[in-house]
Amino acid sequence: MDLSPNDGRAGLEVLAAQIGAEVDRLFPRGRHFDLVGFSMGGVVSRYYLQRLGGRGRVHHFVSLSAPHHGTLWAGMASGAGCKQLRSGSPFLRDLNSDSFGLAGVRVTSLWTPFDLMILPESSSRLRGAHNETLPILVHPLMITQESACARVAAALSE
Repeated sequence: MDLSPNDGRAGLEVLAAQIGAEVDRLFPRGRHFDLVGFSMGGVVSRYYLQRLGGRGRVHHFVSLSAPHHGTLWAGMASGAGCKQLRSGSPFLRDLNSDSFGLAGVRVTSLWTPFDLMILPESSSRLRGAHNETLPILVHPLMITQESACARVAAALSE
């Protein structure tokens, strides 16, 4: 799915609603599916899961280099979504305080210690998830490098 606008201007709840609408369009009620989110899309996907009922529809959620606890770069921009991705934002504090929000969903968080967009890179660690680091050199390669794609496929098949 391509969410729009995906540049941090829109609030993350707006983008999560787009996920919900697309899921409703593509999948009949009662059908479970797997969800993969990259970078900001990982946090948007969590909002869909935790606040918009997606938890009851998703079997396995995989996040790739998602700033679950914020990123220093978000402080450089003023868009609503960027403000929500700042470390310690009310939005992230709310999501991260909800220990039951992902109950019943298998969760994997894949991230790289060499990420230059998610600072600190440990922000991609998610409590209650299977957290795994990948030796990928930079943020964008998390969705293009063959080894990362293979790890996503392996996680989804586990």
